[in-house]
Amino acid sequence: MANSLMLGESLVGDGNEVAHIDLMIGPKDGPAGQAFATALSSQREGHSTLLAVIAPNLPCKPDTLLFNKVTIKGAKQAVQMFGPAQAAVARAVADSVEAGVLQGDDNLCVLVGVFIHWDAEDDQKIYSYNYQATKEALARAVRGEPKAQTVTAQKAAARHPFASGSEGKLEDADFQGGGRR
Repeated sequence: MANSLMLGESLVGDGNEVAHIDLMIGPKDGPAGQAFATALSSQREGHSTLLAVIAPNLPCKPDTLLFNKVTIKGAKQAVQMFGPAQAAVARAVADSVEAGVLQGDDNLCVLVGVFIHWDAEDDQKIYSYNYQATKEALARAVRGEPKAQTVTAQKAAARHPFASGSEGKLEDADFQGGGRR
């Protein structure tokens, strides 16, 4: 893994339990390591960071940090983050190492942004969707996917599931020269 920073993303599932993972992987002495140290030591209300553990006292390797992408508003949502989401991410990292997708290098670290909807109810879906999304995001990050040519080829037909159709085609005339006239 020669890259100093690898990025991955994946959306899996539906409903209030949908998982949307954004992650970064890199050496502890690079930008990912700096972000890891800063995040772990900068807790604030509603935005916690936590080490990914398979079970108490059994953290996954490489060292992995979860952070929430939306404000945690209550105990139920916190327990979902510290329970099924944390276990899913830790297991996905460990399974990715076992499968050879990711190196179990002590110098690497992984930071994983986790989305837990305020109205999520089903802990099994939270676990399953976050596990799948983390594995997919890790694999994409390591492979450097998607490639720019893939994005260029697919962007016209692609639709964002939460944009409600608002991402319609922009007229080239409105954006000549990089700005609106």
